[in-house]
Amino acid sequence: MSHSSLQSPPTGVATSRWITFLCWFTVVFEGYDIVALGAAMPTLTGHVGLDTAAMNVVVTVSLVGVGVGAAIMGPISDRFGRRWPLIIAAFSFSVLTLLIPVFPDPFTMGVLRLFAGIGLGGCMPVALAMIQEAAAPGRRARANGFVMTGYHVGAVAASLIAILTGVHWEWLFYGGGALGLVLVVVMLFKLPETATHLVGPAGEGAEPRVGVLDTLKPKYLRVTIALWVANFMGLVLVYGMNSWLPKIMTTAGYPVANSLVMLFILNVGAIAGIVISARAADAKGIKGVTTLWFAAAAVLLAVMSIRMDSEVVLNLVVFVTGIFVFSTSVLLYAMCGYVYEKRLVGTGLGLVSGVGRFGAIVGPYITGVMIASGNGYPGVFFLYAAAGVIGALVVLQLPMAKKRP
Repeated sequence: MSHSSLQSPPTGVATSRWITFLCWFTVVFEGYDIVALGAAMPTLTGHVGLDTAAMNVVVTVSLVGVGVGAAIMGPISDRFGRRWPLIIAAFSFSVLTLLIPVFPDPFTMGVLRLFAGIGLGGCMPVALAMIQEAAAPGRRARANGFVMTGYHVGAVAASLIAILTGVHWEWLFYGGGALGLVLVVVMLFKLPETATHLVGPAGEGAEPRVGVLDTLKPKYLRVTIALWVANFMGLVLVYGMNSWLPKIMTTAGYPVANSLVMLFILNVGAIAGIVISARAADAKGIKGVTTLWFAAAAVLLAVMSIRMDSEVVLNLVVFVTGIFVFSTSVLLYAMCGYVYEKRLVGTGLGLVSGVGRFGAIVGPYITGVMIASGNGYPGVFFLYAAAGVIGALVVLQLPMAKKRP
């Protein structure tokens, strides 16, 4: 009996909506998780007794796990299907997140964050590949952008819960882990496999197996390396800002409560930016829009190095910065659906995400070192602006000038 006889391809509007909703909700947890740790940072370093250097190590190993998970889960999902890798990744992340408040010491927290990160990192590339397969032709950037709004909805939720719970940081992780388990249960009943993977063994319609090296063949080499470098720079910005913004702004002299509000406003801007950039990419061409977004992000991050006495002006600048900074990597993920053939999208997307995660590691780590040495503000914003400039230059030379058909 072939695999295709065991399960029918997903059909119908209701099924498509379940795929969209569950992929979106999966991505919510990545945004929630990284901001939960960043929002808990002032309490952990001020009241629990962990120093900034120790927490910098915890943040770093967590992001190493996310990178490993992203790199390995994309190819696995191309070979074995999307459904079970996504469910397993979400389950492992949820259970390990629930355990984090039980062990508030740097070593154990670091180990838990490492393995939770592997599960978490595996979720995004699989969810994005799944939604791109389910999307209508000519709307992949929009579908990709919609799912990625989940990241920032999660970030907004974490920042709001942090404001409400104050020093009771544990509830950030209890809440995230419990909701993750609820998601897993719903996935078991409602998440279908995508039609691309409902095929029989070789000789019954299956395509040849693919691997990491396929993305480095001459046909794709230049595009692959360019996407890796650009996403490295994009994730320097995303994870640096979401991991350390409250701490950066408190070292600049802003009150802790105001810095948490800024984190909230930043991610509200990010949601707006993802929607705007996705529509612009489908209408005007993804390469030009991505270049513009990186360049605008660089300018706005440089502006944030200026001390602003007006709270209204500051929050407006933070909001507009969120519109541009957080859409850069989202647009790069959407590019994978343009530049790779269908059987390579999961692998290519996973590798772009996984290799880019080194930026997610380097950005927060250097930020933490700069803060610990007393050079966090305004120096960090100059670092981020430089990353934005490099990202724009790399995307500008991508050999992909045509609009999406």
